[in-house]
Amino acid sequence: MLPFMASLFMATPLATPIKSTMANTKGVEVKMPTEKEMETAFFDQRLHDLYRDLNVEQQGLRFEVFEKAMTGYLNLRSENKLGEKQLLTVVDFEKPSTEKRLWVLDLENKEVKFHTLVAHGRNSGENLTSTFSNENESNMSSLGFYVTQDEYIGKHGRSLKLDGVDEGYNSNALARSVVMHGADYVSEEFVRQYGRLGRSLGCPALPMDQYAQIIDEVGGKTCLFLNGSDTNYSSKYLNQDVALSTLVSVNQMI
Repeated sequence: MLPFMASLFMATPLATPIKSTMANTKGVEVKMPTEKEMETAFFDQRLHDLYRDLNVEQQGLRFEVFEKAMTGYLNLRSENKLGEKQLLTVVDFEKPSTEKRLWVLDLENKEVKFHTLVAHGRNSGENLTSTFSNENESNMSSLGFYVTQDEYIGKHGRSLKLDGVDEGYNSNALARSVVMHGADYVSEEFVRQYGRLGRSLGCPALPMDQYAQIIDEVGGKTCLFLNGSDTNYSSKYLNQDVALSTLVSVNQMI
């Protein structure tokens, strides 16, 4: 991998400087970056490039959240847990419910398919979230990475099953019936009336005028990442080495 990384390193300006110094002054030893430093710089640059091309910064999606979501997406793809759709859905529960905090990203075409409101669990907080749980009947949201499954018709109409893959954080999602569904309390009108969105029993509930289109788009083994302000959250899918290896193998894709 080293020659390939070296050529990318020399050809592409980096988003952040490499710690190793390089000098060509006569008599001064030139210290080339290590393979690990080049790999890290390459990964960082590619994600910054994609972040820029998606133009999501102006929509409020922070790079650090996007980076985590992409790292997990690439890890899940490395385990063949995802289908053919090159989609990534990101929810940032560090933002208040009054803001649009869900993005559906088309990584192949580098475009935002949806950017909309999304509700959190009623026991996770009022307008802002502060508490999360994987426990049944907690009525809280569960952070982490999910793989979307099949849809079904339930008490909320069309709903999309979500398989939580972060053990201890969202792995009970299927048993808890944490699903994507539409809800009339997820709307700008509700926000104007109550100062926040309504809340679910733990589901990432969507606006009634968009939920069906979103379910159609993201159903069938695509990646969903729910970010939140839990400093204890960790995931095996945030392995940057695995993400880098996968990124290189799908270089033409993204």
